[in-house]
Order: sequence, then C-alpha cells, then structure tokens
Amino acid sequence: MSSQLPAPAGNNTFERIKRVNAEGNESWSARDLAQVLEYLNFRNFEPVIQKAKEACVQSGHAVADHFAQMRNMVNLGSGAQRELEDWALSRYACYLVIQNADPSKSLVALGQTYFAVQTRRQEMADDEALKEDKMRLLLRAEMKKHNKNLAGVAKQSGVVDPLDYASFMDHGYRGLYGGLGVRDIHQRKRLKPRQHVLDHMGSTELAAYLFRATQTEEKLRRENVRNKVHANRIHNEVGRKVRKTIHELGGTMPENLPVAESIKKVASWEKKRLKART
Repeated sequence: MSSQLPAPAGNNTFERIKRVNAEGNESWSARDLAQVLEYLNFRNFEPVIQKAKEACVQSGHAVADHFAQMRNMVNLGSGAQRELEDWALSRYACYLVIQNADPSKSLVALGQTYFAVQTRRQEMADDEALKEDKMRLLLRAEMKKHNKNLAGVAKQSGVVDPLDYASFMDHGYRGLYGGLGVRDIHQRKRLKPRQHVLDHMGSTELAAYLFRATQTEEKLRRENVRNKVHANRIHNEVGRKVRKTIHELGGTMPENLPVAESIKKVASWEKKRLKART
C-alpha cells in the first residue's frame, strides 16, 4: 500500500486562510479559524485554544513552537482602529484546536481531515530532514578525523608550511569541483564571508568529499610520496576521479548541490532534541 497522502485542494477553505510570511513559514490566525468554524464570538473559541495548548503539552511538544500570541489592528465603523488579541497557529496547533472544537459545527469534520493530512505530511518531511541531519553529523565527524589524518600524511609527503597545505587542499577541491577552488566554491554557493564551505555541505556532498580525502590519504601512503608537487598532483587526480565516478553514475556535480543549513545549527538542534527526550 502506498504511503502517498492526498494533496489538499487548492481552493480548500483552510488553505485559503493560511498565511505565509517572507521566509515561507505558514501559519493560521486563530480569529480567522474561529470565523471559518462558525464561532460568532471569539470568547467562545478561547477555551478551545486553551484545551489545544494543554493537548500540545501532553503530546510532548513545546507550546511556544506552535502557539504564538500576536495582536491585530482592526478597523472600526467610526474609522478608528482597535487592537485585538490573536494567536498565530502552526499546522499542528490547528489540528489540536479542531480536535477540541464543537463537533456540531459544519466545518469541524472537514478541518479535522485537512489538518490530519497536512500534519502527517509534515511529520514525514520532518523524518526525512532528521535522517539527513543525522547523516550530516556522522559524516562531518568522520571528516574531522580523516582531515587530521590527511594533514599528517600530507606533512610526511612534503606539505609542511601552512601555505603549502592550503595549496594542497585547493588542488583537491579543484579536482572534485571541476576546476573550482575553495574561494570559487564559496562564491558560487553565495556563502557569507565567515561561513565555511564544509559547514554548508549536505550529506551527498560530504560523502564525496570524505571519499576524496580517504583515497588521497591512502594513495599518498601507498606511493610513499615525499614531494609536495607530487602530493598536490595526486590530490587533484583523486578529486577528478571521484568527480568522474559521480558523472558516470548520473549524479549531481558537487558545485551544483544545494547549500545546507549550518552544521553548527544542526548540532545544536540535535543536542536540544536529545535533551528533550531525557
């Protein structure tokens, strides 16, 4: 049986009242939702929101992640404006709200189905994102170890000075990235000056980088290289062979892979996630 979930209709009532900010984050106004669900007085809807918040806590989620208090300015008949309290609700918050709404309301059942599907779709996407984050953290840890090993072997191969090592690493990048050096890659991926290329590689790009590093390390050892020019040539050669393999497999060239979220943020998120489970 397929796990594919039906896509919500584009003209769905709940889809129409969805708000999307400049960063692409979506939310629903509690007042808009109350109106759609036919709550004539928002005061009668507030206890429903409170029950939903309690359900959120019981489910192990942080209320602040799904219910954000806000204030809206509305026009009065006299031309004046009045500030009204409102809540910006996440998709999950809407699901909890509708689960606690009056079942006699005509659109409650429809809303339950809509947000159940939407919430499940997001859960599936979050699961995939979590797998990617874990893989990135694992590969980055391996890279840290093998970069240290590679630096040691490179030193034995005649790459002694810091400037020589920077040139050695650049040769490896140029082989793997089709002639692009570190600065070129940094510019191509539109990273900020203080952002490190390695910190923004996804798992596919990290894996290619790691393979290049381990194979260069082994080749330098195996051939007992003792000349920095020879070491640079080998690093570039290994990078080109890894690139050729990616091409033969029909993969995306590393310079064309998307920029990932900072690995430092991912590590922080994972630390918080593990802490929340204890």
